Amino acid sequence: MAIKKRTQIYEDLGTFARKCLFSILSVSVIPNHIAFIMDGNRRYSKQHNLIEGEGHRVGFTSLMSMLKYCYELGVKYVTIYAFSIENFKRSPEEVQSLMDLMEEKIKGLINEESIVNQYGVRVYFIGNLKLLSKPVRLAAERAMDATGKNSRAVLSICIAYTSTDEIFHAVLESCEEKRDKKDEKSVIDVTDIERHMYMGVTPDPDIIIRTSGETRLSNFLLWQSGDCLLYSPPVLWPEIGFRHLVQAVLDFQKHFCYINNQKKIGSEV
Repeated sequence: MAIKKRTQIYEDLGTFARKCLFSILSVSVIPNHIAFIMDGNRRYSKQHNLIEGEGHRVGFTSLMSMLKYCYELGVKYVTIYAFSIENFKRSPEEVQSLMDLMEEKIKGLINEESIVNQYGVRVYFIGNLKLLSKPVRLAAERAMDATGKNSRAVLSICIAYTSTDEIFHAVLESCEEKRDKKDEKSVIDVTDIERHMYMGVTPDPDIIIRTSGETRLSNFLLWQSGDCLLYSPPVLWPEIGFRHLVQAVLDFQKHFCYINNQKKIGSEV
């Protein structure tokens, strides 16, 4: 049997097995929004003696697999922490290498055969985009325009992002909005700030998955994560697999009633 045909058979069997498992998981509640902190790409490179930047390429492959699993399961919103503002403090060579990789992969998102078009995913780039190099920023803008009519699912890519910057930006725009209205009695409330959040295009996450066994949020979605589940598998990001997503969903289903009650209590306060 030809290798290509054998590979296709294995892929078809894997897809069938996932559909069976997802149909079982779907008997209970499915998370609407899963966010990922993709931690461990550089450590993976060091552990496997890879050249600089190769761990991020392997990590991108893991990301594509994870997106496919999420959309097959029926998760409507996926958010990834791709590049923090703090990451700009790394060496100029590493930052440039990551920017080049991002530009390449962003351009690939709008290919006809890409996962974005296969699953009808609308792409948003979230963050202080003016901090990006011009080629990356233009690639991001083209990807958002090209996927603007997709409506089956949403992928938010946090790039040049920190939650601190997001909150500061939202407060600043809220103040400017009130000033422009010239109403001295106007006060800023929570709804004003939330309306100006970068992440206003999505609901709050149900689960945040951070690899490497770390339980820190690292300035990611601090405003939005008050009632979500944090799942921290011990594997590095390039090693994340289907079983880790299943475990995260099972944990979410196990704690759903408690989390939902906490949300209700919070909304009544």
